[in-house]
Formats: sequence, structure tokens, C-alpha cells
Amino acid sequence: MSKREIIDFICQINKSAKPEFLAHFSISDLSRYLDNLMEVDTRELQLVET
Repeated sequence: MSKREIIDFICQINKSAKPEFLAHFSISDLSRYLDNLMEVDTRELQLVET
């Protein structure tokens, strides 16, 4: 996945994230952040479903 794609996914989950700010980080840092966001998002969905 490209840096741009990772940033786009992050912005879809975290509406307050600014692409200009995220662009300063490395792909590996952004990937870790996206993984964390997805994990939190999944946990929130599980809470809503119960």
C-alpha cells in the first residue's frame, strides 16, 4: 500500500486527521497507526453489536 493510500484510510477512520500532518510520518509509522485505528474501530463495532 502506498503512503497516500494509508493516509486516505486513516482519514476515513479518523475524520479529524489532516493529510498534511500525516504526510510527515514514515510509511511504517502510518501503517502502525492505521492498524491501531482499525483495531479500535473493530472493538467499537463489537460493543455496538452486543
